[in-house]
Amino acid sequence: MKKFTALLIAMLMVLAFSACGQEASEGESDLAYVQEKGTLIVGITEFEPMDYQNADGEWIGFDADMAKAFAESLGVTAEFQLIEWDNKVMELDGHTIDVVWNGMTLTDEVISAMECSAAYCNNAQVVILPADVADQYPDAESMADLSFAVETGSAGEDMAVENGFNYTPVTDQATAVLEVASGTCQAAIIDSLMAAAMVGEGTSYADLTYTIQLNSEEYGVGFRKGSDLCNALNEFFADSYADGTMQDIADTYGVSAALIPQA
Repeated sequence: MKKFTALLIAMLMVLAFSACGQEASEGESDLAYVQEKGTLIVGITEFEPMDYQNADGEWIGFDADMAKAFAESLGVTAEFQLIEWDNKVMELDGHTIDVVWNGMTLTDEVISAMECSAAYCNNAQVVILPADVADQYPDAESMADLSFAVETGSAGEDMAVENGFNYTPVTDQATAVLEVASGTCQAAIIDSLMAAAMVGEGTSYADLTYTIQLNSEEYGVGFRKGSDLCNALNEFFADSYADGTMQDIADTYGVSAALIPQA
């Protein structure tokens, strides 16, 4: 019995030390963690012009290119991971990804759940409609009976709730636009930067257009709560804005007008 008791105490001590060790590990520098493994795992969705794939399957876009440049400044490689947008905080906390960098609106909910960077782009939520009926819906009140598609967990969904719209949550904003194009839904709510790149003349959705602006907002980048990577990114933003790198990348993807000066 004494031997069993001694063994049990020893096992409990091992577990206690193990738990303490895990706690310390979780409290370590996120920057050191990323540099040690050599990769910065970037959580994204398909979102032109911020994160999307070219013909060769490479992730490009304003956010993607900035993430690559930031990773390079840390001496690591950026790797892109598609995520379910509604699960972004869980993905961060579970260390499946290291950062959410995908035209993320700085809502109160986001700011409370993540360590967020300085705002770097202005944005708005806009309504997508078939171009041939858009003039019938000049304001939110006139859209009360429409069926909307919105990305689940997004600022677009927040706007649908706020305006009392009837909506269907979908995987991402690109799918929301597809729902309107296919006639499954009558309208969608997406980011204005994405709308400018995705719909209208010269795009794959020439028969669609974007109309009223439902709000105004700012984009930020999200890390695990307390992560020191956030300060590193803010410094990188300031440096890349000062030396023109951020402006050059913004020019490449047509988002210059939305760029927020970094200090």
